[in-house]
Amino acid sequence: MSVERRDRLRRGGLAVLEICVVAGLYFGSAKLGLLQQLVRSQITPLWPPTGIALASLLLRGPRVWPGIAIGAFLVNITLGPTALAVLAIASGNTLAPICSYALLRRADFHVELDRLRDALALIFLGAFAGMLVSSTIGSGTLRLAGVLGPDDFWPAWSVWWTGDAMGVLVVAPVLLVLRSARLPRDVPPPRWAEALLLVAATAGVGLLETSRAPLLFLGFPLLIWAAFRFQLAGAAPCALALSTFAIISATRGSGPFAGHDLLANMITLQAFNTSTALTALLLSAAVAERNQTQLEIARACGQLAGMAARIATGDHRPTLPDGQGRGRKEEHGARHASP
Repeated sequence: MSVERRDRLRRGGLAVLEICVVAGLYFGSAKLGLLQQLVRSQITPLWPPTGIALASLLLRGPRVWPGIAIGAFLVNITLGPTALAVLAIASGNTLAPICSYALLRRADFHVELDRLRDALALIFLGAFAGMLVSSTIGSGTLRLAGVLGPDDFWPAWSVWWTGDAMGVLVVAPVLLVLRSARLPRDVPPPRWAEALLLVAATAGVGLLETSRAPLLFLGFPLLIWAAFRFQLAGAAPCALALSTFAIISATRGSGPFAGHDLLANMITLQAFNTSTALTALLLSAAVAERNQTQLEIARACGQLAGMAARIATGDHRPTLPDGQGRGRKEEHGARHASP
């Protein structure tokens, strides 16, 4: 077997493995999301598979789309009223993240989310715009199949849309952070203590969120703390945890969700989840952008200080990048060494 053929088989096997992994993650996260359904048995306030699907496309490219389609089909095959409805809903669930991926690529999106424009693109293009596809196709299919009545379409559509959008806003940033996660080295003990304190505070606020007390607002100081001190690496997991606790509270009907109908609870829940995601994304991106600007200013000041020192000592030779400077010196030495 030639080397080229072996490389082709290896790349093909790797692609198949990636597709299977994406399908497995999509299916598993969907089962977790369905534990908190609020409308029928397949519409939830947070749909994690959309975040997994979009993050997979951003990190591995469009070649993994069959994994999204397979996962969506396996999830809906036991939920859809008919085989045609299952195919339509699975198609919508596949097309939505692909459309979001195309819009983000068009907007020159950076997966590091280190610019404010990246956060805005993920919010308005990746979540709000792209997920219109899945919610419209899915709710329309259920309406045509007779599962939803005339008065149930718009409530189901709104829950579907916001659930898919929340999956993008809350889950995708965590996966993008994990892409570049490394075990930190030479971290001072106070920094570790601060991170552990943030985790403990988040867990404590989560317990309050799921209790009878209406204290959802206590999560926002934690998001600000996480964004300023740890940027997206701290803010994204914190937002995911707070949103999960709020969804648990809504399904239990406790705290601010007690004594209200489904529509009121959905408005309260999705307003909180949206505010949580927007705070985490926008603030962490703004802080990261500020830090990068400070580094560039410090680098420019260092270069200006070096130039001023050379001028003061009478050295008026122009400064060159390291590579060009070494090349000029080697060329000059070669000229002198030649007979």
